Amino acid sequence: MQTRSIVVEAPGGPDQMHWRSLELPAPGPGEVRVRHEAIGVNFIDIYYREGLYPLPAWPGGLGMEAAGVVEALGPGVTEVAVGDRVAYAGGSPGAYAEARNLPAERLVPLPEDLSCETAAAALLKGMTAEYLLCRLWPLKPGDPVLVHAAAGGVGLLLCQWARQRGLRVLGTVGSPDKARLAEAHGCEVPICYRDEDFVDRVRRETFGEGVAVVFDSVGRDTFDGSLDCLRPRGLLALYGQSSGPVPPFDPAVLARKGSLFLTRPTLFTYTARREDLLASARALFDRIRDGTLQVAIGGRYPLAEARQAHRDLQARATTGSLLLIPED
Repeated sequence: MQTRSIVVEAPGGPDQMHWRSLELPAPGPGEVRVRHEAIGVNFIDIYYREGLYPLPAWPGGLGMEAAGVVEALGPGVTEVAVGDRVAYAGGSPGAYAEARNLPAERLVPLPEDLSCETAAAALLKGMTAEYLLCRLWPLKPGDPVLVHAAAGGVGLLLCQWARQRGLRVLGTVGSPDKARLAEAHGCEVPICYRDEDFVDRVRRETFGEGVAVVFDSVGRDTFDGSLDCLRPRGLLALYGQSSGPVPPFDPAVLARKGSLFLTRPTLFTYTARREDLLASARALFDRIRDGTLQVAIGGRYPLAEARQAHRDLQARATTGSLLLIPED
């Protein structure tokens, strides 16, 4: 069957993304065909587009998460049935498409009261927040944490979930409007990094002690400051690099700054087993359904206009989650 997809011709800017018609074969053993209703846009998509992370082949597809309806089953599939509403996050890039074939074991069933848009806006970012807050480090109520990009897609979910767990949430943002948004989503101390030094502010807010964990998706621009925000034996969780990769550094720095810990975790490691994937998604969906988490959709773009979504995201001109919507 024919489907339309965004194809990246070569590593580079948004102009390398092209709208193409492709032949989609029947799903193979263990696979299903999913017709997408909403597709999530994430910073990791930019890393793949630029070549920072290697695509399996060039030209190649982009996109790590989407939600839709199962249209066809390959041989041996037992996890889902035709007509099921499902979502996924992770695996090989290629979600920027009207339909695609996927391993059935990587699909998550959607509760009846959860829309495909909400699932596509929240699954990758929300499961990232789940493992960072619930499985990465032994945080306890009252612990202060710092969330970089607190008004972004992951940041807003981290702030809400951390506040629900009783943590004291500090966060960096790029503007007063983003500060107000982060505060409305659980960030007790929003810090506009363009107006003040975030390290000094964190130290003042924690009476010189520092925070227990820094959740850093920015990378190069914030790395040194993030280390300086930690209390002794604190953890820097570097889970992204929107400003670029961190240059090589001497691990002895961690000793000098207070026997600090550093990790570079990925969602894909924390959801590699199907039971972990399902448990993480279930925890996220439960928090959305009980009102703990409000999923902020900051923009919707036609799938064919994915270039503009990338431009807006990379310019840090967005808040919340961005969606691509296939058009009939």
